[in-house]
Amino acid sequence: MIAQIVFVILTIAGIALFSLNVRKVIRNIKLGKPANRSDQPAKRWATMLKVAFGQTKMAVRPVPFVLHLLVYVGFVIINLEVLEIMIDGIFGSHRIFAGLGGLYNFLIGSFEFLALGVWASCAIFLIRRNILKLKRFNGVEMKVWPKSDANYILITEILLMTAFLLMNAADAKLQALNAEHYKAAGAFPVSVYLQGLLPNSVNSLILIERICWWFHIVGIFAFLNYLPYSKHFHILFAFPNTYFSNLEPKGEFTNMASVTNEVKAMLDPSFVPAEVAPGRFGAKDVNDLSWVNLMNAYTCTECGRCTSVCPANITGKLLSPRKIMMDTRDRLEEVGKNIEKHGADHQDGKSLLDDYISREEIWACTSCNACTEACPINIDPLAIIVELRRFAVMEESVAPASINAMLGNVENNGAPWKYSPADRFNWAEGN
Repeated sequence: MIAQIVFVILTIAGIALFSLNVRKVIRNIKLGKPANRSDQPAKRWATMLKVAFGQTKMAVRPVPFVLHLLVYVGFVIINLEVLEIMIDGIFGSHRIFAGLGGLYNFLIGSFEFLALGVWASCAIFLIRRNILKLKRFNGVEMKVWPKSDANYILITEILLMTAFLLMNAADAKLQALNAEHYKAAGAFPVSVYLQGLLPNSVNSLILIERICWWFHIVGIFAFLNYLPYSKHFHILFAFPNTYFSNLEPKGEFTNMASVTNEVKAMLDPSFVPAEVAPGRFGAKDVNDLSWVNLMNAYTCTECGRCTSVCPANITGKLLSPRKIMMDTRDRLEEVGKNIEKHGADHQDGKSLLDDYISREEIWACTSCNACTEACPINIDPLAIIVELRRFAVMEESVAPASINAMLGNVENNGAPWKYSPADRFNWAEGN
């Protein structure tokens, strides 16, 4: 009975803490400006099913795709067993679904093969990161915490799968010894090979089985509450992120209502613009970005696919699209903590532009959209870069000399070149 009470308290505390942390993240995302992403619901559902569930964009790199798919499918399906663990923990039963007979045996056997797949995949991922040291897992933004975070999760998953298989091995051996409370149920095609490592004493086996059982469920609750502090939040956010992703042509600029009204008024003096609330041109800080941009930042997996295909980064420029997303998330977290400590109106004198992302970074971008195309969950770093550029140009009139020259030419000559419109076809003379 004591164990049941402890389990219920642990369950309530784990779920409550997770809900609190998720509410903080949602509050931070809501600091962003409005953005309408409720159009074309059928296409949005199809995009989510294709990209988030189907992981189609992962398939560009076959090896990590297969490994990630094993971890993804295995971890999700194995955790279906959590339902049985929850019921057993609350009511003090053991393998409550054993009455399913052959279906139950099939499920437990399948879970074991999937657990082995998850274990092996995570081990290979650790080797790729720490021994092979693949280039895209490194970079100026990949400091101690980002690298450690990935390792912590992989090691945790290996430990959880090990505990799951050892729990089943001990359980199967207790069943064979006709131990009280351990009725014959389940098939153990993988953990059967671990039984030889276990003692033959019933009391020792029960201790091992209970330790692994508790470790498995406590580990899941700990993993759940670690997610909001980790890049692995994408496990949950990948689905809304792909649903609300941009369906317009990649790189198409969004028009600012205030500017659009001015242009229309210039072209048509009779035009009566709708009332538009005054606001900042572009973005200097995270609260100037849209809520979609901020959700993108929380969803970033730090996989480095965007940076690995960025032509600016490849040629040695300072820009890293992954760093743009990580910096946005770090700044948003800082703003959220300031709200908790000092209130919503607190100003800390810092901003996303300059304090986190430098001018050199935003102007190194070629706007090619390679980063957006490469992202496996439709994150759009270019949208943030464009808004930071807008602020620099439209609010501060600060841009590289080449950009200023181009803007001046557009204003004076109607084209990016320094030649007057009358001289535009001089090149054709004599041909």
